[in-house]
Amino acid sequence: QVQLVESGGGSVQAGGSLRLSCAISGRTYSRYLSANSMAWFRQAPGKEREGVSVITSDGRTSYADSVKGRFTISKDNAKNTLYLQMNSLEPGDTATYSCAVAYVMGLTVEPVDFGYWGQGTQVTVSS
Repeated sequence: QVQLVESGGGSVQAGGSLRLSCAISGRTYSRYLSANSMAWFRQAPGKEREGVSVITSDGRTSYADSVKGRFTISKDNAKNTLYLQMNSLEPGDTATYSCAVAYVMGLTVEPVDFGYWGQGTQVTVSS
């Protein structure tokens, strides 16, 4: 079993910051998945899901062009928690943000590579 629970979403004004957390638990994760890639995705109403950032087990990261320089992904292996620090938020960042754990390792991953998802947390940025 794998459970992912996001927190930290909310409503902020443009230019503000939020820090999302994703607590990951479950025997399957601890035994088999902790070395796999993890990521944050987001989906705005009427739009397709978008990959925001990926992090590998050895700490390599990648970001969507739209968030580079503003968002930072990190993880605490001891706490099995994934984070997304979001600074200089823009109205275009408004979406439901979800964390996910992949079946595979590495930075070159696609949404289909992710088999474990959280329920999501809403982020709303007003102008």
